[in-house]
Amino acid sequence: MFEDLRSKKLRKISILVMVPAVVFLFIGSFIYSGYKGSMGKVVLNTPPESSKSTSADSMEFPFYELTVPYLRERTYESRLGDLEEYSSTTEYKSYLTSFTSDSFKVNGLLTVPEGDMPERGWPAVVFVHGYIPPSTYITTEKYIAYVDYLARNGFVVFKIDLRGHGDSEGDPSGAYYSSDYIIDTLSAYSALQSSDFVNPEKVGLWGHSMAGNIVFRSFVVKKDIPAVVIWAGAVYTYSDIAEFHINDNSYRPPSDFPNRVRSRELLREIYGEFDPENDFWKQIVPTNYLDGVTGAIEIHHAKDDDVVNIGYSRNVMEVLDNTSIPHELFEYTFGGHNITGSSFNKAMERTVEFYNERL
Repeated sequence: MFEDLRSKKLRKISILVMVPAVVFLFIGSFIYSGYKGSMGKVVLNTPPESSKSTSADSMEFPFYELTVPYLRERTYESRLGDLEEYSSTTEYKSYLTSFTSDSFKVNGLLTVPEGDMPERGWPAVVFVHGYIPPSTYITTEKYIAYVDYLARNGFVVFKIDLRGHGDSEGDPSGAYYSSDYIIDTLSAYSALQSSDFVNPEKVGLWGHSMAGNIVFRSFVVKKDIPAVVIWAGAVYTYSDIAEFHINDNSYRPPSDFPNRVRSRELLREIYGEFDPENDFWKQIVPTNYLDGVTGAIEIHHAKDDDVVNIGYSRNVMEVLDNTSIPHELFEYTFGGHNITGSSFNKAMERTVEFYNERL
């Protein structure tokens, strides 16, 4: 009899547990269906200034965080972490350090010139790398000659990992359809500005390849960045992807990062493929937000680049021709995607001249 009572009691408990669970799943399914169905009819209205918020809980519509308006509304505050000396020459010292971006600890290699520091601090550059498989990325490798050239010419250089790369925290969300790397870049920018050895009014950006998109979007978001240099950059108008493509054999699909894969799928489920006439996609494109940008931009690209077509750079120059933004494109007959050989020296010389003029 005891067994019968216990069996009945267990069945009663099971029913009490299962009924709310079934109801919860039914309601959740209903809500999701309604939410998903409604997203195809999103109306993009700019809210009154007083109602704007950067809280994730009050996003205006799905993937609002990808848009230029959102990135302009939010704040970017960060500071450098502890400095661990990595290497030293007669001309500069390099340190391993970090900064915080969206609560993630992102690492970087900080290079500081030796000698007498200018009265208000050194001019500085946030240096953003191109695509490198996140799992194989190492903070102290790649772009050594680039950093060396800038540091020897009197610039603090902060070569940042980007989240999810190497030992940096977070997931590597990719450049073109995420805002994470723009947030990382502008957080690093803030960290340099708050450092006592950097002149906060003389901080520029440098980006290569994929980072062309990252630093260009950052340039548009923070409208007072004085100087941006891009080498062999890609994706400015987003219509340019279909026209010029990208041919990077080192690219590895993000199968190890299911959140990133699902995010891309959901983005396309809600808004479809990129459409320059779509209200949502218009807010992603940085070239739609050039009014009020006060800095200058210089782009370098080799004609024989077989990874990123030089058409990207020529196309964005045509867009910039219709603005008051100072801009210039330098083309090199040879040099490939990394602008190597004799073209490297000429491109670095022009880069330093540009920074000296603008920072």
